[in-house]
Amino acid sequence: MEDRRPHRLAALRAALAPLDVDAMLVTSLPSVRYLTGFSGSAALLVVFADAPSVLITDFRYAVQVVDEVGAHATVRVEPTSLWSGLRDLLAGATAGSRIAFESAHTLFSDYERMVELAGRWTWRGTVGVVEALRERKDPGELRLIREAVRIAEAALERTIREVRVGQTERQVAGILEHHLRDLGSDATPFETIVASGERAALPHARASTRVLQANEFLLIDFGATHGGYCSDITRTFALKSVNPEMQQVHDIVREATLSASAGVRAGMRGRDADAIARDYIEARGYGALFGHSLGHGIGLEVHEGPRLARTADAPLPPGAVVTVEPGIYKPGWGGVRIEDDVFLADDGPDVLTSFPRELMVIG
Repeated sequence: MEDRRPHRLAALRAALAPLDVDAMLVTSLPSVRYLTGFSGSAALLVVFADAPSVLITDFRYAVQVVDEVGAHATVRVEPTSLWSGLRDLLAGATAGSRIAFESAHTLFSDYERMVELAGRWTWRGTVGVVEALRERKDPGELRLIREAVRIAEAALERTIREVRVGQTERQVAGILEHHLRDLGSDATPFETIVASGERAALPHARASTRVLQANEFLLIDFGATHGGYCSDITRTFALKSVNPEMQQVHDIVREATLSASAGVRAGMRGRDADAIARDYIEARGYGALFGHSLGHGIGLEVHEGPRLARTADAPLPPGAVVTVEPGIYKPGWGGVRIEDDVFLADDGPDVLTSFPRELMVIG
Protein backbone atom coordinates (compact mmCIF):
# COMPACT_ATOMS: atom_id res chain seq x y z
CA MET A 1 0.00 0.00 0.00
CA GLU A 2 1.23 3.48 -0.85
CA ASP A 3 3.11 5.31 1.90
CA ARG A 4 1.14 8.51 2.44
CA ARG A 5 3.67 10.31 4.63
CA PRO A 6 5.26 12.33 1.77
CA HIS A 7 1.78 13.49 0.75
CA ARG A 8 0.94 14.46 4.35
CA LEU A 9 4.11 16.51 4.74
CA ALA A 10 3.47 18.17 1.38
CA ALA A 11 -0.11 18.97 2.42
CA LEU A 12 1.15 20.54 5.65
CA ARG A 13 3.63 22.70 3.75
CA ALA A 14 0.81 23.83 1.48
CA ALA A 15 -1.30 24.68 4.55
CA LEU A 16 1.56 26.75 5.97
CA ALA A 17 1.85 28.97 2.88
CA PRO A 18 -1.18 31.18 3.68
CA LEU A 19 0.10 31.58 7.26
CA ASP A 20 3.26 33.32 5.97
CA VAL A 21 5.63 31.19 8.04
CA ASP A 22 8.88 29.46 7.13
CA ALA A 23 8.46 26.41 9.36
CA MET A 24 6.21 24.75 11.91
CA LEU A 25 7.05 23.12 15.21
CA VAL A 26 4.80 20.09 15.77
CA THR A 27 4.60 18.96 19.42
CA SER A 28 1.38 16.92 19.39
CA LEU A 29 2.58 13.31 19.45
CA PRO A 30 -0.37 11.96 17.41
CA SER A 31 0.40 14.58 14.75
CA VAL A 32 4.09 13.68 14.83
CA ARG A 33 3.10 10.06 14.23
CA TYR A 34 0.72 11.03 11.43
CA LEU A 35 3.42 12.97 9.61
CA THR A 36 6.44 10.73 10.21
CA GLY A 37 5.35 7.36 11.62
CA PHE A 38 7.24 7.88 14.91
CA SER A 39 5.29 6.45 17.86
CA GLY A 40 7.57 7.34 20.77
CA SER A 41 6.63 9.50 23.74
CA ALA A 42 9.25 12.23 23.26
CA ALA A 43 9.53 14.18 20.02
CA LEU A 44 9.72 17.61 18.47
CA LEU A 45 9.16 17.82 14.74
CA VAL A 46 10.15 20.85 12.69
CA VAL A 47 8.62 20.97 9.22
CA PHE A 48 10.43 23.54 7.09
CA ALA A 49 8.74 25.10 4.09
CA ASP A 50 11.78 24.68 1.83
CA ALA A 51 13.99 22.12 3.57
CA PRO A 52 13.73 18.55 4.87
CA SER A 53 11.80 18.02 8.09
CA VAL A 54 13.76 17.32 11.26
CA LEU A 55 12.59 15.07 14.10
CA ILE A 56 14.25 15.45 17.47
CA THR A 57 14.01 12.68 20.07
CA ASP A 58 16.13 11.18 22.85
CA PHE A 59 18.38 8.17 23.41
CA ARG A 60 15.53 5.85 24.42
CA TYR A 61 14.27 5.87 20.85
CA ALA A 62 17.58 5.87 18.95
CA VAL A 63 16.82 2.55 17.24
CA GLN A 64 13.03 2.84 17.08
CA VAL A 65 13.03 6.26 15.43
CA VAL A 66 15.20 5.11 12.54
CA ASP A 67 13.00 2.06 11.94
CA GLU A 68 9.76 4.03 12.07
CA VAL A 69 10.69 7.28 10.32
CA GLY A 70 13.09 6.08 7.66
CA ALA A 71 13.83 8.81 5.13
CA HIS A 72 10.75 10.88 5.86
CA ALA A 73 12.62 13.22 8.22
CA THR A 74 16.15 13.93 9.32
CA VAL A 75 16.56 12.44 12.79
CA ARG A 76 18.45 14.06 15.66
CA VAL A 77 18.93 12.01 18.83
CA GLU A 78 19.66 14.41 21.68
CA PRO A 79 21.73 13.25 24.67
CA THR A 80 20.28 15.87 27.03
CA SER A 81 17.23 17.94 26.13
CA LEU A 82 14.95 18.02 23.11
CA TRP A 83 14.72 21.77 23.56
CA SER A 84 18.49 22.10 23.42
CA GLY A 85 18.36 20.21 20.16
CA LEU A 86 15.69 22.56 18.87
CA ARG A 87 17.79 25.57 19.85
CA ASP A 88 20.80 24.20 17.97
CA LEU A 89 18.67 23.32 14.95
CA LEU A 90 17.15 26.78 14.67
CA ALA A 91 20.47 28.50 15.30
CA GLY A 92 21.97 26.60 12.40
CA ALA A 93 19.09 27.03 9.97
CA THR A 94 20.18 28.86 6.83
CA ALA A 95 16.87 30.57 6.13
CA GLY A 96 13.63 31.62 7.75
CA SER A 97 12.47 33.92 10.48
CA ARG A 98 8.85 32.97 11.22
CA ILE A 99 7.90 29.65 12.83
CA ALA A 100 4.42 28.42 13.68
CA PHE A 101 3.67 26.35 16.76
CA GLU A 102 0.65 24.42 18.02
CA SER A 103 -0.72 26.68 20.71
CA ALA A 104 -3.33 24.09 21.75
CA HIS A 105 -0.57 21.59 22.53
CA THR A 106 2.05 23.86 24.10
CA LEU A 107 2.47 24.24 27.84
CA PHE A 108 3.26 27.72 29.06
CA SER A 109 6.59 26.45 30.42
CA ASP A 110 7.45 25.16 26.94
CA TYR A 111 6.41 28.46 25.39
CA GLU A 112 8.82 30.20 27.74
CA ARG A 113 11.55 27.88 26.45
CA MET A 114 10.59 28.76 22.89
CA VAL A 115 10.84 32.48 23.58
CA GLU A 116 14.25 32.03 25.20
CA LEU A 117 15.69 30.15 22.23
CA ALA A 118 13.95 32.19 19.56
CA GLY A 119 16.98 34.17 18.42
CA ARG A 120 16.13 35.54 15.00
CA TRP A 121 12.97 33.44 14.84
CA THR A 122 9.49 34.84 15.55
CA TRP A 123 6.91 32.45 16.96
CA ARG A 124 3.31 32.43 15.71
CA GLY A 125 0.60 30.40 17.40
CA THR A 126 -1.72 28.26 15.28
CA VAL A 127 -4.66 25.98 16.05
CA GLY A 128 -5.77 22.87 14.21
CA VAL A 129 -3.45 23.00 11.21
CA VAL A 130 -2.36 19.35 11.29
CA GLU A 131 -5.61 18.23 12.89
CA ALA A 132 -7.55 19.49 9.87
CA LEU A 133 -5.44 17.27 7.63
CA ARG A 134 -5.94 14.29 9.93
CA GLU A 135 -9.75 14.49 9.70
CA ARG A 136 -9.75 12.92 6.22
CA LYS A 137 -8.66 9.29 6.46
CA ASP A 138 -6.76 7.70 3.60
CA PRO A 139 -7.34 4.02 2.66
CA GLY A 140 -4.53 2.81 4.91
CA GLU A 141 -5.92 4.65 7.92
CA LEU A 142 -9.42 3.36 7.24
CA ARG A 143 -8.08 -0.20 7.06
CA LEU A 144 -6.49 0.19 10.51
CA ILE A 145 -9.69 1.63 12.00
CA ARG A 146 -11.74 -1.21 10.52
CA GLU A 147 -9.42 -3.70 12.20
CA ALA A 148 -9.68 -1.82 15.51
CA VAL A 149 -13.47 -2.11 15.21
CA ARG A 150 -13.23 -5.83 14.44
CA ILE A 151 -11.00 -6.47 17.46
CA ALA A 152 -13.29 -4.50 19.76
CA GLU A 153 -16.45 -6.25 18.64
CA ALA A 154 -14.85 -9.70 18.93
CA ALA A 155 -13.69 -8.83 22.46
CA LEU A 156 -17.17 -7.64 23.43
CA GLU A 157 -18.75 -10.81 22.08
CA ARG A 158 -16.43 -12.91 24.24
CA THR A 159 -16.94 -10.70 27.27
CA ILE A 160 -20.73 -10.78 27.42
CA ARG A 161 -20.63 -14.59 27.50
CA GLU A 162 -18.67 -14.32 30.74
CA VAL A 163 -20.58 -11.51 32.48
CA ARG A 164 -22.56 -12.62 35.52
CA VAL A 165 -24.70 -10.91 38.13
CA GLY A 166 -22.56 -10.68 41.26
CA GLN A 167 -19.42 -9.54 39.45
CA THR A 168 -18.15 -6.01 39.93
CA GLU A 169 -17.88 -3.43 37.20
CA ARG A 170 -14.09 -3.59 37.52
CA GLN A 171 -14.14 -7.33 37.00
CA VAL A 172 -16.13 -6.87 33.79
CA ALA A 173 -13.66 -4.23 32.62
CA GLY A 174 -10.80 -6.62 33.36
CA ILE A 175 -12.42 -9.43 31.37
CA LEU A 176 -12.98 -7.12 28.42
CA GLU A 177 -9.48 -5.67 28.48
CA HIS A 178 -7.98 -9.16 28.65
CA HIS A 179 -9.87 -10.15 25.51
CA LEU A 180 -8.87 -6.92 23.75
CA ARG A 181 -5.20 -7.68 24.33
CA ASP A 182 -5.64 -11.34 23.48
CA LEU A 183 -7.23 -10.42 20.15
CA GLY A 184 -4.45 -8.01 19.22
CA SER A 185 -5.33 -4.56 20.51
CA ASP A 186 -2.21 -2.41 20.96
CA ALA A 187 -3.77 -0.78 24.02
CA THR A 188 -7.06 0.69 25.18
CA PRO A 189 -7.55 4.16 23.67
CA PHE A 190 -9.27 5.40 26.84
CA GLU A 191 -10.25 4.09 30.25
CA THR A 192 -12.90 1.44 29.73
CA ILE A 193 -16.32 2.56 30.95
CA VAL A 194 -18.41 -0.11 32.68
CA ALA A 195 -21.45 1.30 34.49
CA SER A 196 -24.38 -0.61 35.94
CA GLY A 197 -27.72 0.29 37.50
CA GLU A 198 -28.04 3.94 38.47
CA ARG A 199 -24.37 4.50 37.55
CA ALA A 200 -25.29 3.99 33.89
CA ALA A 201 -26.70 7.53 34.10
CA LEU A 202 -23.09 8.83 34.36
CA PRO A 203 -21.94 9.32 30.74
CA HIS A 204 -18.24 8.97 31.62
CA ALA A 205 -18.44 6.69 34.65
CA ARG A 206 -15.31 4.85 35.71
CA ALA A 207 -15.62 1.14 36.40
CA SER A 208 -16.17 0.77 40.13
CA THR A 209 -16.54 -1.93 42.77
CA ARG A 210 -20.33 -1.81 42.41
CA VAL A 211 -21.79 -5.32 42.10
CA LEU A 212 -23.94 -6.10 39.05
CA GLN A 213 -27.56 -6.82 39.92
CA ALA A 214 -30.50 -8.30 38.06
CA ASN A 215 -33.06 -6.20 36.20
CA GLU A 216 -30.76 -3.25 35.53
CA PHE A 217 -28.68 -1.86 32.71
CA LEU A 218 -25.01 -2.57 32.07
CA LEU A 219 -23.41 0.10 29.86
CA ILE A 220 -20.01 -0.69 28.29
CA ASP A 221 -18.08 2.00 26.39
CA PHE A 222 -14.64 0.97 25.18
CA GLY A 223 -12.31 0.71 22.21
CA ALA A 224 -9.36 -1.04 20.66
CA THR A 225 -6.29 0.32 18.91
CA HIS A 226 -4.57 -1.18 15.89
CA GLY A 227 -1.49 0.37 14.36
CA GLY A 228 -2.16 3.40 16.56
CA TYR A 229 -5.72 3.92 15.26
CA CYS A 230 -8.77 3.74 17.51
CA SER A 231 -12.25 2.36 17.60
CA ASP A 232 -14.89 3.62 20.05
CA ILE A 233 -18.01 1.54 20.69
CA THR A 234 -20.82 1.55 23.26
CA ARG A 235 -23.53 -1.01 23.86
CA THR A 236 -26.02 -1.20 26.73
CA PHE A 237 -27.25 -4.56 27.99
CA ALA A 238 -29.93 -5.77 30.42
CA LEU A 239 -28.89 -8.03 33.28
CA LYS A 240 -31.10 -11.12 33.70
CA SER A 241 -34.37 -9.42 32.76
CA VAL A 242 -35.99 -6.34 31.22
CA ASN A 243 -38.87 -4.18 32.42
CA PRO A 244 -41.05 -2.06 30.10
CA GLU A 245 -39.34 1.24 30.91
CA MET A 246 -35.90 -0.21 30.21
CA GLN A 247 -37.10 -1.54 26.86
CA GLN A 248 -38.77 1.75 25.91
CA VAL A 249 -35.71 3.91 26.63
CA HIS A 250 -33.39 1.49 24.87
CA ASP A 251 -35.66 1.39 21.81
CA ILE A 252 -35.61 5.19 21.56
CA VAL A 253 -31.83 5.38 21.75
CA ARG A 254 -31.47 2.54 19.27
CA GLU A 255 -33.68 4.24 16.72
CA ALA A 256 -31.87 7.55 17.24
CA THR A 257 -28.55 5.81 16.61
CA LEU A 258 -29.78 4.03 13.50
CA SER A 259 -31.31 7.21 12.07
CA ALA A 260 -28.21 9.31 12.66
CA SER A 261 -25.80 6.66 11.38
CA ALA A 262 -27.85 6.31 8.20
CA GLY A 263 -28.43 10.03 7.79
CA VAL A 264 -25.04 11.59 8.48
CA ARG A 265 -23.32 12.79 5.31
CA ALA A 266 -20.06 14.42 4.34
CA GLY A 267 -20.74 18.09 3.66
CA MET A 268 -23.52 18.53 6.21
CA ARG A 269 -22.80 20.70 9.22
CA GLY A 270 -21.91 19.01 12.46
CA ARG A 271 -24.95 20.61 14.10
CA ASP A 272 -27.29 19.15 11.47
CA ALA A 273 -25.91 15.66 12.05
CA ASP A 274 -26.42 16.14 15.80
CA ALA A 275 -30.01 17.21 15.17
CA ILE A 276 -30.95 13.92 13.49
CA ALA A 277 -30.70 12.02 16.77
CA ARG A 278 -31.50 14.92 19.09
CA ASP A 279 -34.78 15.80 17.38
CA TYR A 280 -35.89 12.17 17.55
CA ILE A 281 -35.14 11.92 21.28
CA GLU A 282 -36.71 15.31 22.04
CA ALA A 283 -39.91 14.35 20.18
CA ARG A 284 -40.30 11.43 22.57
CA GLY A 285 -39.93 13.56 25.67
CA TYR A 286 -36.35 12.74 26.65
CA GLY A 287 -34.49 15.72 25.18
CA ALA A 288 -33.43 17.08 28.58
CA LEU A 289 -31.77 13.74 29.36
CA PHE A 290 -29.49 13.80 26.28
CA GLY A 291 -26.95 16.38 27.37
CA HIS A 292 -23.80 15.66 25.37
CA SER A 293 -23.03 16.00 21.69
CA LEU A 294 -23.81 13.31 19.15
CA GLY A 295 -20.24 12.40 18.32
CA HIS A 296 -16.69 13.18 17.29
CA GLY A 297 -13.99 12.07 14.91
CA ILE A 298 -11.71 9.14 15.67
CA GLY A 299 -8.31 8.21 14.32
CA LEU A 300 -4.93 8.36 16.00
CA GLU A 301 -6.84 9.89 18.92
CA VAL A 302 -10.16 8.71 20.21
CA HIS A 303 -11.42 12.29 20.32
CA GLU A 304 -10.46 14.39 17.30
CA GLY A 305 -12.16 16.42 14.61
CA PRO A 306 -14.72 16.80 13.24
CA ARG A 307 -17.38 17.52 15.85
CA LEU A 308 -21.03 16.48 15.67
CA ALA A 309 -22.57 18.90 18.14
CA ARG A 310 -25.24 21.57 18.48
CA THR A 311 -22.55 24.26 18.24
CA ALA A 312 -20.60 22.76 15.31
CA ASP A 313 -21.12 24.83 12.17
CA ALA A 314 -18.24 23.37 10.17
CA PRO A 315 -19.13 20.91 7.41
CA LEU A 316 -18.16 17.28 7.94
CA PRO A 317 -15.32 16.41 5.54
CA PRO A 318 -15.46 13.42 3.22
CA GLY A 319 -13.19 10.67 4.47
CA ALA A 320 -13.76 11.34 8.16
CA VAL A 321 -14.58 8.55 10.60
CA VAL A 322 -16.99 9.73 13.29
CA THR A 323 -18.86 8.30 16.22
CA VAL A 324 -22.64 8.42 16.50
CA GLU A 325 -23.51 8.00 20.19
CA PRO A 326 -26.84 9.37 21.41
CA GLY A 327 -27.87 8.58 24.95
CA ILE A 328 -30.57 9.02 27.56
CA TYR A 329 -29.44 9.38 31.19
CA LYS A 330 -31.97 9.41 34.04
CA PRO A 331 -30.33 10.20 37.41
CA GLY A 332 -31.03 7.61 40.08
CA TRP A 333 -32.40 5.14 37.52
CA GLY A 334 -29.80 4.48 34.85
CA GLY A 335 -29.04 5.26 31.27
CA VAL A 336 -28.58 3.97 27.75
CA ARG A 337 -25.99 4.84 25.12
CA ILE A 338 -25.46 3.07 21.79
CA GLU A 339 -22.41 4.11 19.80
CA ASP A 340 -21.38 3.27 16.25
CA ASP A 341 -18.32 4.26 14.20
CA VAL A 342 -19.19 5.63 10.76
CA PHE A 343 -16.99 6.36 7.73
CA LEU A 344 -18.18 9.34 5.70
CA ALA A 345 -17.63 8.07 2.17
CA ASP A 346 -18.29 10.23 -0.88
CA ASP A 347 -21.42 8.25 -1.68
CA GLY A 348 -22.82 8.16 1.86
CA PRO A 349 -22.18 6.74 5.31
CA ASP A 350 -20.47 3.39 5.80
CA VAL A 351 -21.26 2.05 9.28
CA LEU A 352 -18.15 0.20 10.42
CA THR A 353 -19.67 -1.32 13.56
CA SER A 354 -21.94 -4.34 13.25
CA PHE A 355 -22.43 -5.59 16.84
CA PRO A 356 -26.19 -6.00 17.48
CA ARG A 357 -27.99 -2.91 18.73
CA GLU A 358 -31.06 -4.70 20.10
CA LEU A 359 -31.38 -4.90 23.88
CA MET A 360 -29.63 -8.16 24.77
CA VAL A 361 -30.25 -9.87 28.09
CA ILE A 362 -27.05 -11.24 29.60
CA GLY A 363 -25.71 -12.39 32.96
